Amino acid sequence: MNNIQFEKIKELVQRRESARVGGGQKRIDAQHAKGKLTARERLDLLLDKGSFEEFDMFVQHRCTNFGMEQSKYDGDGVVTGMGTIDGRLVYVFAQDFTVNGGSMSETMAQKICKVMDMSVRNGVPFIGINDSGGARIQEGINSLAGFGEIFERNILASGVVPQISGIFGPCAGGAVYSPALTDFTVMIKDTSYMFLTGPGVVKTVTGEVVSQEELGGASVHASKSGVAHFAAENEQEGIQTIKNLLSFLPSNNREEAPFVETSDPAGRVADILNEIIPDNPNKPYDMYQVIGSIVDDGRFLEVHKSWAKNIIVGFAHMNGRSVGIVANQPKILAGVLDINASRKAARFVRFCDAFNIPLVTLVDVPGFLCGTQQEYGGIITHGAKLLYAYGEATVPKVTVTLRKSYGGAHITMSCKQLRGDINYAWPTANIAVMGAEGAVEILYSKDIKAIEDPQEKARMAEEKKKEYNDLFCNPYSAASYGYIDDVIEPRNTRFRVIRALEQLATKKQSNPWKKHDNLPL
Repeated sequence: MNNIQFEKIKELVQRRESARVGGGQKRIDAQHAKGKLTARERLDLLLDKGSFEEFDMFVQHRCTNFGMEQSKYDGDGVVTGMGTIDGRLVYVFAQDFTVNGGSMSETMAQKICKVMDMSVRNGVPFIGINDSGGARIQEGINSLAGFGEIFERNILASGVVPQISGIFGPCAGGAVYSPALTDFTVMIKDTSYMFLTGPGVVKTVTGEVVSQEELGGASVHASKSGVAHFAAENEQEGIQTIKNLLSFLPSNNREEAPFVETSDPAGRVADILNEIIPDNPNKPYDMYQVIGSIVDDGRFLEVHKSWAKNIIVGFAHMNGRSVGIVANQPKILAGVLDINASRKAARFVRFCDAFNIPLVTLVDVPGFLCGTQQEYGGIITHGAKLLYAYGEATVPKVTVTLRKSYGGAHITMSCKQLRGDINYAWPTANIAVMGAEGAVEILYSKDIKAIEDPQEKARMAEEKKKEYNDLFCNPYSAASYGYIDDVIEPRNTRFRVIRALEQLATKKQSNPWKKHDNLPL
């Protein structure tokens, strides 16, 4: 090898080594002291060993304002490239907080946009790990323009390839909107936060004194706002969550999710389901038991676990195929639909529909939550979102009504009239406009009030309730009209749902052409 070539290769090796340490060892140590990994350490955990191929390692910013020409690093605060997760190709970026606080520059945005474009062009999932102080103030409008370029790509990629955001540090100001535009957001407890304005600004404007964690920490967004779909205890768990999530998803909207081998027989019965519904219609039971009894190996990845807990959504496999589960939870608010539950389920249903994931809906819903707070908050519009999502969805839809299914909530929860493909009911199902007590109050109020004898009054009320129950509060009235395809024994639910999904595997259904819909927002 000649001397010139040797020196050039030596220079390349040195520049690569320099780029890999980001802002230097001192800042790496500071990152570790906060309980945080570096950008490259995160990608090493996320991607298959030896699969990462980095792009734009030598990109530097071009800003000369406020002495920024003295703070230049190869890579400019973000590591981008491609790699594999369980052998499946993904495009990634990881912001490097050790370089100028991971702040967004024009060139940093260009790096991110490049891999986003490659993701869409090649039909491959996109994963971003955020750890940034926000816009690079020294670059002014160029930094904001960079955010805008990223947002536009998030929008155009929506429903085309899965987009997953990991919030592994600060994410503030305009930076929060890219994760909000992606499909799923994973946050880390105690070390990550998201907010539009920080505690200092909040105090100045509103007088409120609040910490970063109280304002926008993982626990807050996972339980109160619903901004975070997952809240992990640490970064290792957060990265594993991303990998688990990806195992249920296809690479793009033209493919199906990967098939996962299982030894769990499709015909397995679950005798516990024959006993799970209490005799008392007002007594709760745990819907997680039902879900665990019917999915492969009891494995269920719940989405939004801590938010709007009166409805359960998440991914599972049934006979090796990925499915989206939507289920009312009788243990929380009797499984009633409210604003947050409607928003949560609607977003999930639309994601599954966009990415060809069949929907299995488990119904036990007494209605929509009443009251001024719900009405003033727009429960009508929010409830319509879920109704719209189910009605619009063209993926296979299998619904099982376990117990209550009343009123508008019955329609909303993937009924036959919203193009439900296969609708089953357990013998314990009550499918009606409302429960017997409310119905009797409306139908026979005057007659009952006219009776003076308390015992006779109570006897008549019970008689009319029984009459109503016999007529409507069972699955057979709905079945007589074909609104229920079959009444099934609970223990056989897994087998019946799997068989329904198998017959629907070749389903083809399309909606009328439109530029886009006008979802009630």
